[in-house]
Amino acid sequence: MPWSRILSGIVAIALALGMTIAGGWTFTLGFGIIIYLGQLEYFQLARAKGIAPAAKTTLVVSQILLVISTLSTELADAVFPIAGTSICFYLLFQPKLATIADISVSILGLFYGGYLPSYWIRLRSLGSAHTLPLGAYWPDTWALQALPEGLTATLLAFSCIWAADIGAYIVGKIFGRTRLSAISPKKTVEGAIFGVMSSVTIALAGSLYLNWPGWPLAGVALGLLIGVASLLGDLTESMMKRDAGVKDSGQLIPGHGGILDRADSYVFTAPLVYYFMTLLLPLLPRT
Repeated sequence: MPWSRILSGIVAIALALGMTIAGGWTFTLGFGIIIYLGQLEYFQLARAKGIAPAAKTTLVVSQILLVISTLSTELADAVFPIAGTSICFYLLFQPKLATIADISVSILGLFYGGYLPSYWIRLRSLGSAHTLPLGAYWPDTWALQALPEGLTATLLAFSCIWAADIGAYIVGKIFGRTRLSAISPKKTVEGAIFGVMSSVTIALAGSLYLNWPGWPLAGVALGLLIGVASLLGDLTESMMKRDAGVKDSGQLIPGHGGILDRADSYVFTAPLVYYFMTLLLPLLPRT
């Protein structure tokens, strides 16, 4: 593994941990920057296919969606159709007649690049505590059981994604023999299986330490959800790059490529983890 990849990965993890622990508007600002840069790369891929999306409008309404998610998680779902309507309204009144592809790519940019990632904001806000300005938080103790629910759930989800990515990369490099999909020729079945199992292992350990109800079922379910969803997110971004005819979505992160190349595993996992925490976990009996 190149040193540039290792060092940039360490820096990225450190920044992610810092903004996640702080929460509040610090977390929103960090995610807002990530989403803004990721959407720029997404629209660049679309333009490589000759598509003219409503990029500026989508970028603006996506940031508004993040702000609303921070202020009120209940209102966030109401913003999505309004934002989609705004995008269509903008495209309808352009001098150049918009195509189905222009509209579809714009709405997908909002859904994929704005709406789904907004669930990380909602997840982090669960049981939130505010001890610093701007809704930020810094723990008095580092005992995980004493931390807010949203913080522990977000940290556990991130850990599962990191375990899945690192496990799949290492095992795929060393032991990978069977190609997983033509979409991403470097991915192997062996790496994918080990990545999912790594996610399950971390989720099992975390759910046990946090004394979640329904253990070990809760840990296995969460680990599988995150492991599979992160893999699907990676393959989805690979499919878009392959269609656009590029190797990386950008060159922002040394050794990793663009923001989308690193954030693809987080897109589909966010709503799954949020609804696991808010809908499924409360229903599980304590053993």
